[in-house]
Amino acid sequence: MSYSVGQVAAFAGVTVRTLHHYDRAGLLSPSDRSRAGYRLYSDADLARLQQILFYRELRFSLEEIAQILQDPQANALERLRERQRQLAEEISRLQRLAEVAERAIEVQQSGVPLTPRERFDVFGEISFDLSYAMDADLKWRHSDGHREAMARAAAHTKEDWQRLMGEAAVWRAELLTAYDDGEPDDGDRAMDLAEEHRRHLARWFTPCPPDMHRRIADDFAADPRAFALVVPLSQQRPGLAAYLCRAVHANAARSAGSRTESEEDR
Repeated sequence: MSYSVGQVAAFAGVTVRTLHHYDRAGLLSPSDRSRAGYRLYSDADLARLQQILFYRELRFSLEEIAQILQDPQANALERLRERQRQLAEEISRLQRLAEVAERAIEVQQSGVPLTPRERFDVFGEISFDLSYAMDADLKWRHSDGHREAMARAAAHTKEDWQRLMGEAAVWRAELLTAYDDGEPDDGDRAMDLAEEHRRHLARWFTPCPPDMHRRIADDFAADPRAFALVVPLSQQRPGLAAYLCRAVHANAARSAGSRTESEEDR
């Protein structure tokens, strides 16, 4: 039995233009023509179209589909496995985005909405990278400290953020001065600044013991997006993130030593 291009388009839920495109691409040419020259499709053509639409649904290109249909045994299984892997990664990425969007909605609902101008007034050059927020949320999602920090951040008022960012600006200026002055990263001045940063986090977000502070500092050194939350790009110096990381580790070691000495004195 033969079917016109209009009938096939209706059966398959595609446009006549799409069928013409498949014909020009050599992917699906009709088996016959009417006496008037119109395309006529056979049952075998419909079966081939069904395969094409299946692979298109899986987002294969027309070139890839043509290669598969030329030799299904040699190409289909391997390509389907690769596409399955890609789709699984995409599903995971979209799920993370959905979770970040949900968290953003919670923040907007429970926090104080700020206009773009207010955000600039509060945060200045400090930028919040959505991709980093997504990665950090995925990395720390099972951490009680992370959940508490997000909850407290959502509850901060505009005035809270202004005080918080004011403290951070003063601390940042002192850090830059210490770095520019060549203060050693394991010296008292650098370690005191590290300790001040740890207390700042505890005051505004979540208790931050030295071990947690070390992990946070490791992120600063490893991920520019994380360090941009502390020092905007315009104020950064080469090696500054690593300098702060080493100062945090030195301060944690100093804190551990102080506890040990205290215990020995008992």
